[in-house]
Amino acid sequence: MKKLLGLLAVVLVLIPTAAHANPISRGFADTFADPVIVPGGDGYYYGYGTTDPLREGEKAAHRIPIGRSSNLVDWTYVGDAFAAGQKPAFAADNAAFWAPDVRKIGSRWVMYVTVTETTVAPGASAIGAATAPTPTGPWTFVDTPVVAPRPSGDGGWLWTFDPAQLTTPDGRKFLYYGSYFGGIWVSELTADGLHLTGTASRVAIDNKFEGAYVVRHAGWYYLFASSANCCAGPTTGYSVSAGRSRDPRGPFVDKLGQSLNVSRAGGTPVIAPNGNRWVGTGHNGLITDRLGQDWLVYHAIDRDDPYLDEPFGINERPMLLDRLDWIKGWPSVRGGAWASDVLRDKPGRPLPPVRPVADPAPGRVIAEDGFDRPLRNWTAIRDPKVTVSNGRLTWPVEGKDLTGTSNDAGVLLRDAPKGNWIAETKLTLPLGEDTVRNYQQAGLIAYVDDDHFARLSAVAIWNTRQVEFGYEIPYAGALSYGGTIAGTPGLETTWLRLAHRTDASGEHEYRAGVSRDGRRWTWGGVWTLPANTTPRIGLVAHGGAVPAVTASFDYLRFSRW
Repeated sequence: MKKLLGLLAVVLVLIPTAAHANPISRGFADTFADPVIVPGGDGYYYGYGTTDPLREGEKAAHRIPIGRSSNLVDWTYVGDAFAAGQKPAFAADNAAFWAPDVRKIGSRWVMYVTVTETTVAPGASAIGAATAPTPTGPWTFVDTPVVAPRPSGDGGWLWTFDPAQLTTPDGRKFLYYGSYFGGIWVSELTADGLHLTGTASRVAIDNKFEGAYVVRHAGWYYLFASSANCCAGPTTGYSVSAGRSRDPRGPFVDKLGQSLNVSRAGGTPVIAPNGNRWVGTGHNGLITDRLGQDWLVYHAIDRDDPYLDEPFGINERPMLLDRLDWIKGWPSVRGGAWASDVLRDKPGRPLPPVRPVADPAPGRVIAEDGFDRPLRNWTAIRDPKVTVSNGRLTWPVEGKDLTGTSNDAGVLLRDAPKGNWIAETKLTLPLGEDTVRNYQQAGLIAYVDDDHFARLSAVAIWNTRQVEFGYEIPYAGALSYGGTIAGTPGLETTWLRLAHRTDASGEHEYRAGVSRDGRRWTWGGVWTLPANTTPRIGLVAHGGAVPAVTASFDYLRFSRW
């Protein structure tokens, strides 16, 4: 009997309990987006989320819902910050409140929120503030905005979203805010945290970053920012990257020294989709437990249950928590393993040293085409107009695409090796700087058919030059497309890698690698293709024919991983 009880105890230890599983908001909310957690000073932690219904089937939105926990993993709902109809004087009647940040300033609590619509004009958003004596309220709006609506200069309004407050060791206070349309900005605040003082400056470029959060660690200020679309259902590639600076006003640069505030903006990955059920891992906060361990709080989307009420509609973005490690001065979730299903590391307990995840590394070459002779063993889809000579494949970028139902772009494919491998190409694509060339791109593709693919391209996105790992699959009778951002393209030449492996279910996993010099690599997120398919690997060059630009590839090489 004692032996049986002992075995039962072992089994119970090995089975993950609901209390230590992601998402941590599951006990009170199906969705809890843009989360931030703060210690309340009363033995509890408090979590705040964006305005949404909390549960599937709910019709009314909760206006900044609040959760409470004593241990960071078991949460209960304690109410909403704002009642129906409660708003500041400058908010329009149809305003929503998004992306809260909460801090204790002096003897009171201050909540900063995005006010999506103001009385100034349609689309003129602002940052508002509310104060309270306790973390749960009662909250009273300040009737003037902390950051007023900002004209864009072309008759529109910059996106004044996603506030995040920082207090420096000498007591100065700063507010970070902004989004894709306008970039991320920082302004110094008055001592009470309710008004701007001094001149605002941009710290991260537009059309790439939003969801700022800044912390000080080991003498550096780290800007965490999210990239890509937050809300593309099962293909959401939202992810977080970071830059650091000695000054809270920047400039912020990544691990490779690349600025976050230029056309080819940098960003060291903190978390991205990793091939498990979680996609759209972004919009983070940071909380430190009682033992001094840092934890990233963020939202994500279950790719098998991506919407609050199926199909489509509000994206279901519950709150997740994972340990944040500092590796050689840079933050990484779970040492590079990223989002977890089970919290094997528990807040408030001593943790084992982190074991950083090794980046994919190529071994022996198993196949290569150096483009020094006419193409063999390739399949052309829609007759791409390529030329092969002198060790290069050249391809005028087509004014066509693969996304949606158009499916008119050319694709050049070959069979992939069996097992685990890394595909690499060297791409030259002279897209210039800053100008708008939407959406000219070229790169690698893992392709099942026109509606199942993962495409790794250097691409022009408005004024920026990025490397997007795009992904399209059928979902609920329609097509879903999204992308995650992986690394920074070179000035003209970029090296790209796709690292392939199959998981236990036979699903194909592809991880994106990017290099500006062919030596130092940045590894981004993972997309998957179905187990019962045989994806081929190839090249693409499409997205826009004007102004004319030609892509050239030096080789396609497969190595063992």
